[in-house]
Amino acid sequence: MAAGLLGALVGGLAAAPGAAADDGIPYDHVERIAHGVEYGEFSVTASAGTVRGHVLAVDLRDPRVRLDLLTPGAVAAREAVSGLVTDRHAVGGVNGDFFDITEDQHPGVPPTGSADGPEIASGRALKAAVPNAQRFGPAMPPGVTTEDVLGLGVDHRARLDRLALRGALTTAAGSDDLGGFNQYALPVGGIGAYTAAWGTVSRQRAVCGSDTSRGAGCSADTYEVAVRHGRVVSVAPTPGTGPIPAGTTVLLGRDAGADTLRGLAVGDRAQVRERLAPTLSPIPYVFAVGGFPVLRDGEPLAGLDTKTAATRTAAGFGDHGRTFYLLALDGSAESHAGLTIAELADVMHRLGADSAVNLDGGGSTTMVTRTPDAPTATVRNHPTGGAERPVPNAIGVFAGV
Repeated sequence: MAAGLLGALVGGLAAAPGAAADDGIPYDHVERIAHGVEYGEFSVTASAGTVRGHVLAVDLRDPRVRLDLLTPGAVAAREAVSGLVTDRHAVGGVNGDFFDITEDQHPGVPPTGSADGPEIASGRALKAAVPNAQRFGPAMPPGVTTEDVLGLGVDHRARLDRLALRGALTTAAGSDDLGGFNQYALPVGGIGAYTAAWGTVSRQRAVCGSDTSRGAGCSADTYEVAVRHGRVVSVAPTPGTGPIPAGTTVLLGRDAGADTLRGLAVGDRAQVRERLAPTLSPIPYVFAVGGFPVLRDGEPLAGLDTKTAATRTAAGFGDHGRTFYLLALDGSAESHAGLTIAELADVMHRLGADSAVNLDGGGSTTMVTRTPDAPTATVRNHPTGGAERPVPNAIGVFAGV
């Protein structure tokens, strides 16, 4: 690929900066970060003005290159993207999913910092999706849910999918489906499972809101049960806080779910199982992150917003899942420029993606890179407000020297 990864895969743009090829987007600057990873900068004129974009292109055919989900070590925790990339010795990354960021609708209940959608990191399922009405972020296109993800399979191909929680609590009284797994909001009447991966943040937020409104009140009818080695080891009437010991699962019930858990006593047998089941692909995932699709098989989804321009983050893939693209825009605090969701789908397609998702934007939008011999990562875009916002997860790019 003498013309470079971006040049070879996006119509020769790197070979002639400033001159578009076909219907692609011309790059002002392209540089190699590591084997199979290139970084580019471009500008486009959109409905709200000129927008500056930053792209990482990743060649997944290269065996030295891989992707993974970066997290702060707990589902309910946040860290700046530059720190996540530096800590894991990645060579680049962008922020990931939308997340529980504010307590304005539930005064006194602190936000958890946990993401909306499912998380799989290094092949391990960390959490499931919150109910659709409880999510943070802009309105989703018709037919899209919080279970939608972008992921990388063990076959080293990227794909869009949907990850549904399949879990149950089995006791002497029978079996009850789980309504949550390490997530900041539970469905009304549901039971959620929380493990050591959740972290130390209070689980109170999980019983607030409803199946139709994120701002609905918090349930007063709650109950918790801790299970270890197939036995109930403790019970409590309210959601707890603090670390969950490894090997222990805390079950939190609200409303009807709380009634179910009250039927258990210390010493009773209880088995908990949970998994994230893919809808479209039987291939296990190395990583998966929540985000709503805007482009699928080369076509924008129906019903994409065409009015609201904002700073955006996106990820997508082309070439049958073998080429991966990460996009971050410069912050729009000064210029008020940005892309609508419909424009974002168009830009991702012009960059080379056939399928793409919209990730958390605004103050969260951050792209960083790190050459393999550099001690720390460098922020490449200009985040809104001039500083990085801590986030719950990021898509990390790894490459050998």
